[in-house]
Amino acid sequence: MARTVLDRSDVVLALAGVFRKRGFEASSLSVIQQETGVGRGSLYHFFPDGKTDMARAVLDQVSGWFEEQIFVPLRTATDPQQAIANMSKEVTEYFISRQRVCLFAAITLGEEQETFAEAVRTYFTNWVDALTGVLTTTGLPPQEAADRALDAVAAIQGGLILARAYGDDATFLGIVARTEKNLLAPSR
Repeated sequence: MARTVLDRSDVVLALAGVFRKRGFEASSLSVIQQETGVGRGSLYHFFPDGKTDMARAVLDQVSGWFEEQIFVPLRTATDPQQAIANMSKEVTEYFISRQRVCLFAAITLGEEQETFAEAVRTYFTNWVDALTGVLTTTGLPPQEAADRALDAVAAIQGGLILARAYGDDATFLGIVARTEKNLLAPSR
């Protein structure tokens, strides 16, 4: 039975759950309707270009959350250690509460990779750049800061895959904790 939708943001949140659970490729319109409880007419009203439009809206919502909760605090940090600790906390809570899935990473694995390439690249570039910026304020040389930032984002993303494969949060928690420690270690 189709549910009453208050607004587009309600649908975007429901769609995010479907894409996290099934991925983009396996989320047919029938599956989306069934799992969100949103009728075909409402889906096309909010997303005239279909499933690709739906995925873009979900990625925009996720990107907005990361911009507000992760990237801006890193870019504007006056206490780099606290900013990195907050990033670790927020990222941990975000990904664990969303079944250990990064939608941006999941999108890069499917056939629609090129459709979303710019959004995916921007998301990861923004994260690495924001983290690099805050690390340089700790006195790290720019290249070392950039290397650590890239390694940290890669470790967190890889940690999500391992935690999902192992079916536990402890793996991810440990990787994020070690990543935070490595980010804050003295210069080599």
